[in-house]
Amino acid sequence: MKTALLQITSSDDPVENLDKVRAMMAEAAAQGARFILTPEVTNCVSTSTTRQREVLQHEEDDQSLAGLQDQAAALGVWLLIGSLAIKTHDADGRFANRSFMIDPQGQIVARYDKIHMFDVQVTETETFRESKNYRPGDKAVIADTEFGKVGMTVCYDIRFPALYAALAQAGARILTVPAAFSPVTGAAHWESLLRARAIETGCWVLAPAQTGEHPKTRGKTRHTYGHSMVIAPWGEVVIDAGTDPGIHIFDLRDSSVSEARRRVPSLTHTRRFDGP
Repeated sequence: MKTALLQITSSDDPVENLDKVRAMMAEAAAQGARFILTPEVTNCVSTSTTRQREVLQHEEDDQSLAGLQDQAAALGVWLLIGSLAIKTHDADGRFANRSFMIDPQGQIVARYDKIHMFDVQVTETETFRESKNYRPGDKAVIADTEFGKVGMTVCYDIRFPALYAALAQAGARILTVPAAFSPVTGAAHWESLLRARAIETGCWVLAPAQTGEHPKTRGKTRHTYGHSMVIAPWGEVVIDAGTDPGIHIFDLRDSSVSEARRRVPSLTHTRRFDGP
């Protein structure tokens, strides 16, 4: 199946971002893509809580979600919306970082809320506290599609291999890792982590990413690493998108999963153990 990763530089304006992504989806479909993936926080990259509260919406009212569903239906494609920043009805007012799998009729097949929050101090000047504004999910999710079972994750989840092992053990043959990775941690760890998860599980790992300097109306400037990647089940890098926005198409072959797992059937060798 021809599959397309969209590498984008989202601003803090969801309307502007929606127009950009819809146009890229149309171009990808014209090139034959039947499955299209977008990065984490496709609708809005912002460091300003005030700005987020102004422009983000609840899922049932979200114009980005509705617009992308409509475009998937119009093009007749499967769409992974890497994630949208979504308002919740939680008492503390925190948002959800929610990934959606959309079918070719524009219907939501599965939704996943990012489990692991990026609460780190990368450098003396670069600190992230994702849990301040986003509440973590608590459920692993597999989407059933016509091309296989897809384990849905988001960005910082990649550092927690038990999640990916559980998804693979439950039948996932494709793992999605939409991201807005820090340039510092991206340069150090991004490729290694993605390849490790593919090798450990014998899955395709599809990782569409945000890239570059993100336009803003307020708040601190945000930069992301780019380098959207496709890793084959044997661990080979099929695509490294570099740092420019764009569309990257490849052939997603389920037979590659079967072959990798035949050669090293580690998923069938898992054993329970005591200790430490």
